[in-house]
Amino acid sequence: MVTTTDSAGREIIAQAVSVTRKYPGVTALDSVDFEIHAGEVRALLGQNGAGKSTLIRLLSGVDVPSSGTIRIGGRDLGTEGVRGATERGVATCYQELSLVAELTVAENFFLGRWPKGRFGIDSSAMINKARQTLARLGSDIDPTVEAGNLTLAQQQIVEIARALQDEPKLLILDEPTSALAHAEVALVLETVRRVAATGVAVIYVSHRMDEIRQIAESATIMRNGRVIDTVKVGESDTAAIIRLMLGTDPNAQKVVNPTREFGDVMLEVKNLTVLPKVTDVSFAARAGEIVGIAGLLGSGRSELLRAIAGFDRLDSGTVLVAGIAQSHPTAKLMRKAGIGLTPEDRKREGVLLNLGIDENIVMSDFAAVSRGGILSSSRIRKSAQDLAKRFQIKAHDLSEPIETLSGGNQQKAVIARWIHAGARVLLLDEPTRGVDVEAKGQIYAIMRAVADQGKTVVFVSSEVEELPLACDRVLVLRDGAIQQEFTAPDINLSELLEASMASHV
Repeated sequence: MVTTTDSAGREIIAQAVSVTRKYPGVTALDSVDFEIHAGEVRALLGQNGAGKSTLIRLLSGVDVPSSGTIRIGGRDLGTEGVRGATERGVATCYQELSLVAELTVAENFFLGRWPKGRFGIDSSAMINKARQTLARLGSDIDPTVEAGNLTLAQQQIVEIARALQDEPKLLILDEPTSALAHAEVALVLETVRRVAATGVAVIYVSHRMDEIRQIAESATIMRNGRVIDTVKVGESDTAAIIRLMLGTDPNAQKVVNPTREFGDVMLEVKNLTVLPKVTDVSFAARAGEIVGIAGLLGSGRSELLRAIAGFDRLDSGTVLVAGIAQSHPTAKLMRKAGIGLTPEDRKREGVLLNLGIDENIVMSDFAAVSRGGILSSSRIRKSAQDLAKRFQIKAHDLSEPIETLSGGNQQKAVIARWIHAGARVLLLDEPTRGVDVEAKGQIYAIMRAVADQGKTVVFVSSEVEELPLACDRVLVLRDGAIQQEFTAPDINLSELLEASMASHV
């Protein structure tokens, strides 16, 4: 590895020089300059779509710039790809877990590069190496256990340990603690400190300001594909950092809905606990109201919605629908009570990709499209056509598989399914993720139209900036509990984001 230094004599481990990355219809990075030095922990901050993931992909060799240069260890990476970046000492631990559930922890460590012994694969060497690397994290996870039998938190620790096994010069951690409990977070942070103390540069992607203040000396803030500034964490307050993330006028977009009158309480949650993610949550939502839930990745948003819908067992607490208590809710009971959930992972949990668009729309209430207990193709077609028209679902033929639709149209079809089923409360978990701007606007309009008909909408989004555009009220979920509440028209985006990112109390 070639040693290069900056004007202060610090060793530069990685650089992006005037890097631009364009994809069809979008510029993901625009003339970005970035460098990180040996032993430095650099936080990388920005809202969704700011360009953080694209910069990580370029530094890791997964992608190449449209223009500009990526340098690792003083040499241009060019088109050498992941192998070239890895050989120069770049290791990346992505937000999405990549372990193979059916393989052991040790086998996952050496996936595709099995150590050879006299009689084939050297299993003992794999196990010993995995155990030693895990020990660097202070972990006693058994390397002979199948990865699928580990908790989510343990799987995340294995991902980080695997990234460390080749003694990297640059370690990139993308939201490494989002699935971890507080004790495990402390363990990861201490590990990062020890790693940085050996001279390894660490890029730490997180929205959690308490972690960033504990671990990073500096933070690079990105917005709209550009690096806005790099600041000393200890010299910058959270509000100042958020202003850089949002821009000069964070509240330029007006709230779509004025202050409104609402009906009776339709959904009430009392002291709901689903360990370890949700603790003693209470709130109420009324007929005609759109309630947003803001929270960072790992705050317990999805777990809260799944528990309300009966998919996850409650440790304690009660859910009331139209005043009727459900202390032991199941998915079947809550569906009958009028609860509909559109899940975060639309493709895996929200639709059946090989079934027709029409079948997906009516599948939550086949009785309504049956005649004498037998499904009626004409009733299916008529119901699906009415809802497709109402929700502006663009499809050439509703009998085509739903996988042929765009992400936005798939999402609208999932919402339409619950309207077909007569849901009184819609729980929408990241309904605008992965859809274009036009589809987002249409989904906001659908939420408002549904609320105007007297239904209740609970809207979860990690894109905090969209919540004031659609919601009558926003609850901030942090550390598994409701911490703050904002009511339209006084939903201030800067305050909302700061409340979501605030340090633990």
